[in-house]
Amino acid sequence: MRTLITEFISLDGVVQAPGGPNEDTDGGFRHGGWSMKYFDPEVMGRTFYDLAQRSEALLQGRRTHQVSAAAWPQRSGDGFSEWINGVQKYVVSDTLTEADLTWKPTTIIRGTDLVTTVSRLREAPGGYIYVYGSATMVRALLGADLVDELLLTIEPIVLGGGKTIFPQNGESLTFELVSTEKASTGAQVCRYRRKP
Repeated sequence: MRTLITEFISLDGVVQAPGGPNEDTDGGFRHGGWSMKYFDPEVMGRTFYDLAQRSEALLQGRRTHQVSAAAWPQRSGDGFSEWINGVQKYVVSDTLTEADLTWKPTTIIRGTDLVTTVSRLREAPGGYIYVYGSATMVRALLGADLVDELLLTIEPIVLGGGKTIFPQNGESLTFELVSTEKASTGAQVCRYRRKP
């Protein structure tokens, strides 16, 4: 399988709390929900759905998993909802227990096991390991060079600070732009593939 990171990202590289005001206020972040006005169901919806259909696992950090688990189980009737509710989910957390897992099927990965577990999953045959949100976890995956593709929806806004997915470890990783599509909202959906 291949690791696919999908993120809504501002012009200054921020990925924090794109979906709602209380999604993630760490560090005093006050722009929660900034991405919603840029969502284009025709371009973005189609792209995310197409890639989800080729994904066999969903990997999330604890906060993203909890936000998703509160929202997605109530949704149905479209292909993405059916996929996300039925796919095998993995959540990276050192605090969640089996009793906390109400959104099934979900398996807990402890933080110290992230790199080994994702490396093992990548060796298995199949499609993508789909990732969205989860900035801390994505930084760790990029830092360990375990990301095969990035799907960045670059939105025309500067947020002036917030969480980013890019590690600051002094290491360079090269990616190749394989496709780009402009949304009606001015966002650019850019797909990059890891180039050895």
